[in-house]
Amino acid sequence: MSSPSDWFSQLERQLEQQLESFLRANPAQEQLLRQQEQRERLQRLRRRRLDLQASAERARADLLKLAGEIRQWQERVQRARAAGADALAERAETHLAELMARGRDRWQALGQLGDQYRQVEQELDALAHGSSSGAAEATGGAGSAAAAGDDSGTEDLEQAWSRFESEQDLEQLRRGQKGT
Repeated sequence: MSSPSDWFSQLERQLEQQLESFLRANPAQEQLLRQQEQRERLQRLRRRRLDLQASAERARADLLKLAGEIRQWQERVQRARAAGADALAERAETHLAELMARGRDRWQALGQLGDQYRQVEQELDALAHGSSSGAAEATGGAGSAAAAGDDSGTEDLEQAWSRFESEQDLEQLRRGQKGT
């Protein structure tokens, strides 16, 4: 007697074989399926990019807030030292060191978000370049190919602008970090 998972695996293999046979017999349907998969992947990547942008915005806001706290505690350490309150100054320096370590960790996390964002952008660029030629091949019409080219041109500009803004924000944060 076979187990339910064996039965399910067998059914799944049989369905995959039927799908492959159908797609071989109907190349236009296969092309439509590939285009749909590509559109879905593009949507997933765009959602991921938006999620990363939102996470980066939150991380930048947290870093800016933390930078303000660090400045405040640096001033407190100086005031305590100037007033001769060495024990308090040492406690404040310990807290300041913890804040700075937290800042380094958050800065590193922001850098990782930037790496992830660049990876998503690269995937989107690759998909956009691959999809514009695939869309032209699938339709075979000159008008459709021109429309696909227009869309990719607009998309390239949006991606370039988004990258520019992200790089500017990161550079501004780096300059702010060096200043503290």
